[in-house]
Amino acid sequence: MRTFETPRVVVSQCLGFARCRYNGAVIEDRFVDRLRGHVTFCPVCPEMEIGLGCPREPIRVVSAGGERRLVQPATGRDLSADMRAFAARFLDAAGEVDGFLLKSRSPSCGIKDVKEYRRPEDDAPRGVGCGFFGEAVLERFGLRSQYGPAAPSQYGGCAAVEDEGRLNNFTLREHFLTRLFTLAAFREVSRGGRMKDLVRFQAENKGLLMAYHQAQMRKLGRIVANHEARPDAEVLADYGANLAQALARPPRFTSIINVLMHALGYVSGGLAAGEKALFLDTLEKYRAGQAPLGVATALVKAWSIRFNVAYLLDQTFLEPYPEALLEITDSGKGRGS
Repeated sequence: MRTFETPRVVVSQCLGFARCRYNGAVIEDRFVDRLRGHVTFCPVCPEMEIGLGCPREPIRVVSAGGERRLVQPATGRDLSADMRAFAARFLDAAGEVDGFLLKSRSPSCGIKDVKEYRRPEDDAPRGVGCGFFGEAVLERFGLRSQYGPAAPSQYGGCAAVEDEGRLNNFTLREHFLTRLFTLAAFREVSRGGRMKDLVRFQAENKGLLMAYHQAQMRKLGRIVANHEARPDAEVLADYGANLAQALARPPRFTSIINVLMHALGYVSGGLAAGEKALFLDTLEKYRAGQAPLGVATALVKAWSIRFNVAYLLDQTFLEPYPEALLEITDSGKGRGS
């Protein structure tokens, strides 16, 4: 059984931690509940932190003339400066963070699909964007390929950033968990600062990186090889930034199938014809969206144990996050929606 580092996750406080929504409600989120015991949560409610009470008059994002403001229409208050100042203070003091799980569509925490209005009193939005705290998170911890420009986090990589609404999609939830636990594992490698641990990390994640981004996998291998004899700290920082880019987007299912076929090569010599046929049939069902990935990986795990294939048993690809977090439910939006 794999052991996992405990990720540190900043979470919107209204997602099951406190009654701090504008209407005094708390949102019981099933996924957040499942994460308890597997991560260290750091709950925060930016709106409460800038002095807004609970319950309170709603706030909204107003965008006009190239300027974005955070306002409270009922009182006329402009909260833009207060929220930006809080976000900067909070993120400066956050330390090592592996992920953010934020309230969807919130004018403070949302990372996308937040309604923007031309004027505070308008009934209909003019478009959508991100909330003020969510925007600060993405600027500091996000990924260019996902949400726009980003700076690396404290340990040379980026955090897994999502909202609870998008995580109703199985593919996006699996991607979030994979990134979260992989980045947490790398944080520990980086903290130790030993090249032998980085070499081991690269070897154990080869299959996972192959599925996600083969070009980045090869680049990460060259960074680890360190033919330029760069200082260890420089190598680790470079590796972290490129690891984050490698994990930026969910892997294509065709790439996952290629990795599984690669794994089959390590055990195929001992398999009966019927076992091989079963595996190939399972891959076809996975390709067609008729079977979850876990069925195929379970077969590979079983055969790896049976034939004692240490290389495969060490691969994080077969268990990138704790199995207790696996839940086969989906919003019905399909792969990567």
